[in-house]
Amino acid sequence: MKAHDGMYIGGAWRPAPDRAAIEVVNPADEQVVATVPAGTPEDVDAAVRAARAAFPGWAATPPAERAARLAALRDVLTARKDEIAETVTTELGAPEQFARSVHAGLPLAVAASYADLAATYAFEERTGNSTVLHEPAGVVGAITPWNYPLHQIVAKAAPALAAGCTLVLKPAEDTPLTAQLFAEAVDEAGFPAGVFNLVTGLGPVAGQALAEHPGVDLVSFTGSTAVGRRIGATAGAAVKRVALELGGKSANVILPGADLAKAVHVGVANVMSNSGQTCSAWTRMLVHRDQYDEAVALAAAAAAKYADRIGPLVNARQRDRVRGYIERGVAEGARLVAGGPEAPRERGYYVSPTVFADVAPGMTIAQEEIFGPVLSVLRYEDEEDALRIANGTVYGLAGAVWAAEEAEAVAFARRMDTGQVDINGGRFNPLAPFGGYKQSGIGRELGAHGLTEYLQTKSLQF
Repeated sequence: MKAHDGMYIGGAWRPAPDRAAIEVVNPADEQVVATVPAGTPEDVDAAVRAARAAFPGWAATPPAERAARLAALRDVLTARKDEIAETVTTELGAPEQFARSVHAGLPLAVAASYADLAATYAFEERTGNSTVLHEPAGVVGAITPWNYPLHQIVAKAAPALAAGCTLVLKPAEDTPLTAQLFAEAVDEAGFPAGVFNLVTGLGPVAGQALAEHPGVDLVSFTGSTAVGRRIGATAGAAVKRVALELGGKSANVILPGADLAKAVHVGVANVMSNSGQTCSAWTRMLVHRDQYDEAVALAAAAAAKYADRIGPLVNARQRDRVRGYIERGVAEGARLVAGGPEAPRERGYYVSPTVFADVAPGMTIAQEEIFGPVLSVLRYEDEEDALRIANGTVYGLAGAVWAAEEAEAVAFARRMDTGQVDINGGRFNPLAPFGGYKQSGIGRELGAHGLTEYLQTKSLQF
């Protein structure tokens, strides 16, 4: 797609030729493919004002009509699925097949789910002598990351719009073209002017202005825990609601008796997916001491197969950050069994699929989110030791448990301090709530639980 030299505000593209330019770089070859304007606090203010002006009308729109607009949006996005995949491949570097199936496919499922929910959700209910109203929270400031650019937008915009909120989106500066494509789709789907607004820009400028704007009622942010803390502090000072989906260091626990080969194979694939740039990736594999050596060998062999299959990391900064973690793992005594910090290609922001063995639970690579194709394999003595290691980080976003019997895996999963656990390779469910415990965030996305984040409650007594 051709980049817009402007912001989508109040139902129209407003040219911003005098703004500083943000270069969009293809991380596979390091070439600049487009530029977009760097939004200012004034741009954010204009977008928020447009959203505030549109809010009363959209909030009063019957849910069935809001559902119809969301269904139209789903149809537009479906018609442009190939273009979405091409755009994500260009600005994120995702391999074409993965871009089509996940980056373009998943948002369609999420958009469809909220079209259905908007039509069926009980926005009013009776309890005793009261009528309880679930009303839109107001103007939403959505700040989204680059790792799943369209999915992260749809996971915020679709429930907010279904709830009757209006929205200002500040997407990640690395992947603004996908956000512009979404704005085009919103326009084509016939949403009223000002219901959705887009401001491209840098996080410390446009993102901060959006989070701090007094006209924003709720800030929904996905990104690092460090930035989430700052947004939470800003919102707290204004007594403003937040939804924060932050970091993760998820454990993949393989209990004795489980299908070891399958658990390792799926576990490695999970970490390497999207070049490791997934907050819920199972980056710690926990294996019983009696099966440890076999698991390490299987993991190393599986990782080697991804050497020519995964894409680059999003930018040079992220590539260097991940390589730094690999170097630190070696320095702290972990044993490299696959990959390493050396550049696998002359051009592009690539990092080799990497597996560490002999990782102690307290090592940096076992505690901090790396956000790259790096797996740590840890040894445990018994089930209690495995649980202690699994719960032994500040994060609690996702995880997995493998066991011979499903009931055994479920019993272990119930004791994990994490928001989502896959049992014996259970499939991702876009209707299930997604979010974390501890420093992995506040609130939930997806499904009915994601919708409630954008609602406030009023009771009328008769």
